[in-house]
Amino acid sequence: MPGSHNLQRRMQVELAIPVQTYDIDFVGIVSNIVYIRWLEDLRLKFLDEHWQLNKQFEQGYAPILAGTEIEYKRPIKLFDKVIGRLWLNNLGRLKWTVQAEILSNNELAAIATQKGAFVNLQNGRPIPIPEELQKKYLGEQPIYQNI
Repeated sequence: MPGSHNLQRRMQVELAIPVQTYDIDFVGIVSNIVYIRWLEDLRLKFLDEHWQLNKQFEQGYAPILAGTEIEYKRPIKLFDKVIGRLWLNNLGRLKWTVQAEILSNNELAAIATQKGAFVNLQNGRPIPIPEELQKKYLGEQPIYQNI
């Protein structure tokens, strides 16, 4: 059912992504490495809207990326209209997972999953997911009663 999966897209952000001439590889499509930069842009927008990086630094911690998985569905070319979406998919005790999709001319071009954690800036060790973020994440989950 179209749109029903949006219930699971907690804290989603969306970004219009311009394709630059330097994003194009020798066969005329967006280079695979560019998707990594686009995911970074989406995560920065997510942080800007939901969990400001400067506040994290003030409190002595920051997010780190532990892994990225991308599945390319179709090539993107120079003049395509590209939209990226990213949302918080899972929040454990120590780890977080975001999912993203890249659409080109309203068609799915790539999907990605990224995993990470928060680390103490003094010693570089993982810290538990901040309680305020847990509350925000749980507050955006649909609540089903009597199921």
